Amino acid sequence: MVLPVVAYGHPVLKKPARDIDPSFPGLKEFIADMFETMYQSDGVGLAAPQVNQSIRVFVVDSTAFGEKYPETKDFKRVFINAKIFKYEGEEFSFNEGCLSFPGLREDIVRKPVIHIRYFDENFQLHEERIDGINARVIQHEYDHIEGIVFVDRMSSLRKMIIKGKLNDISKGNIEVAYRMLFPLLKKGKK
Repeated sequence: MVLPVVAYGHPVLKKPARDIDPSFPGLKEFIADMFETMYQSDGVGLAAPQVNQSIRVFVVDSTAFGEKYPETKDFKRVFINAKIFKYEGEEFSFNEGCLSFPGLREDIVRKPVIHIRYFDENFQLHEERIDGINARVIQHEYDHIEGIVFVDRMSSLRKMIIKGKLNDISKGNIEVAYRMLFPLLKKGKK
């Protein structure tokens, strides 16, 4: 089932998410719905807070970058209760987008290497060193479960420049090709 994506301005996006355990109700179906929502929205990652669930779950499938970045070939994962415990390397800028910010792309600076501990969809524990574009996609989704959105990583000046765009996103004054929940949408407006 395709879930509605919450737009910028929704309080769930600014709240650190909570850990879950294997008894979380409907987890397998929720993960399947997250992948379906991500694919239908042309995303490469999706975090539970983006579909109005404040839990530490996110999915990534960065294979769309496979032609340009070989490390992304067949990189499809589920991350539950993830914790990035080390960042390495010289920061680099990359143009990012976010399903909660349709139509907005910005250059964001991040580290190229992460060390992460997480559970997969079967609650098997993993600890990995991940680099390149995969590390970047994971950091973007990880921010969501920490209550951070990608515009929080921009300069104050840049945020002021795009303030009108951000307001339009919150109010639903944008064209979007997937289901969304807009926090400031006026009642009765379609």
